[in-house]
Amino acid sequence: MSDGMYLTQGLHRSLRATPDATMTICGERVRTFADVGDRVSRLAGGFRSLGASPGDRIAILSLNSDRYQESLLATVWSGCVTNPVNIRWSAAEIAYALRDSDSRILLIDDAFLPMLPELRREFPGLGDVIHCGDGVAPPECLAFEDLLGVSDPVTDAHRSGSDLAGVFYTGGTSGHPKGVMLTHDNLMTSAMGALASGFFLTSGGPLLHAAPMFHLADLAIWLEQVIRGGTHVFIPSFKPEGVLDALQRHRVSDLLLVPTMVQMLVDHPALPVYDTSALQMVMYGGSPIAAALLERASKRLPTASFVQAYGMTEVSPIATLLSPRDHDDPVLRRSGGVAAPHSEVRIVDEDDVEVPRGDVGEITVRGGHVMAGYWGRPEDTATALRGGWMHTGDAGYMDERGYVFVVDRIKDMIVSGGENVYSVEVENALARHPAVAACAVIGVPDERWGERVHAVVVPSAEGGADARNLDPEELREFCRSLIGGYKVPRTVEVVAALPLSAAGKVLKRELRARYWEGSDRSVG
Repeated sequence: MSDGMYLTQGLHRSLRATPDATMTICGERVRTFADVGDRVSRLAGGFRSLGASPGDRIAILSLNSDRYQESLLATVWSGCVTNPVNIRWSAAEIAYALRDSDSRILLIDDAFLPMLPELRREFPGLGDVIHCGDGVAPPECLAFEDLLGVSDPVTDAHRSGSDLAGVFYTGGTSGHPKGVMLTHDNLMTSAMGALASGFFLTSGGPLLHAAPMFHLADLAIWLEQVIRGGTHVFIPSFKPEGVLDALQRHRVSDLLLVPTMVQMLVDHPALPVYDTSALQMVMYGGSPIAAALLERASKRLPTASFVQAYGMTEVSPIATLLSPRDHDDPVLRRSGGVAAPHSEVRIVDEDDVEVPRGDVGEITVRGGHVMAGYWGRPEDTATALRGGWMHTGDAGYMDERGYVFVVDRIKDMIVSGGENVYSVEVENALARHPAVAACAVIGVPDERWGERVHAVVVPSAEGGADARNLDPEELREFCRSLIGGYKVPRTVEVVAALPLSAAGKVLKRELRARYWEGSDRSVG
């Protein structure tokens, strides 16, 4: 055990202070802290009985549930490392993350069981699979509740500080996902810093998990609520009526969404039917919120304040925060806010020299929340963390008051519906189709998604294709077999040639220009 903070700290505190208070609500299941503490210690014992040793990776592929959070806690309680798998990925991408991290135990729910045969084919090293859904466990899986029932509780391994807590896979400019290694201190530093801001989470209020828990945004706010000893309400996934029902039924005070979800919620015709008066805080991230949407959201959710967090998985994930008061200022509302209490932010040029206020450069971040590195990628780690600062790949500027404005992305990335899509991953998939000679993938403005994935394709004469017979829908379906659905181009444009620089590099700025002209920002 290394000295430092540890992810189970909040649970231990609540087990002593408020054992009979409600910790989780999931459908009809309501559990106290004492219930959860017992289940977590038994599940950790179950992991040990399956041969899991400290430092081993345990993956989870599941929609949101109380069992998801019990699995997260039990993994670190057993001394292991969590690998929450992106539920939006294709089976090939998921298998890559399991194989790359050598995750030997997998927890899987009903929604993803159909993927299991392909995952086993792609990663023969996968060991025990635990079914954590509500249906009957298939014969090839262990049942979550059965494992709990036969396992003796074990004491917390108390791995902490610089010990690895999780490997979180994120898209990569190399075309393969990269595993971001976060320690106990990394995650706890970000969580404590957010709480120290004074406007993150409502005292004593229930938190609703509607955004996917594999995503570090929701997982981070989950950890903050564990630290505070509050109640968690789980719904499987974001559906506007499911959110509205939970807000009313459980008097939810806090909610984390991406701007796309905010739009779908506040524009839903059923909204006026529900009582949302307990809602006090809506936290969002992924992109700034459009002024018109914030105005509608404020009117239709009149009891709620809004908080924006800017960051990335590599900073556990919060770098800056935009407070509720800042949202009243139309200029500041376009920013990502100021450095969070635990975070140091500066804008640098190509030589890593800080630029004057108002000048555009790369946003870099330093602090105890910055990742330990990329799993198995020392060169990528050294590049990203050069000089002790995380280089975000985002271009932006800082004003005289310290507010950070993101203006472009140095790395070739699209943010669609709050999810990061690396263009190279989509281009690699498109390029495998015989009818595609060349392609470029860009983000273009989209009212619903912020940005949508747009492919510009040159047909291949060798593949017998031209602009007349290249079927965009066929290309989309082809991509869907290789990459997650949210990465598949929503629109496809066929051209005779791509604009190239003198060095032969595709000039994506030229491709983007006609779409973003007249927009108040160059990225979503």
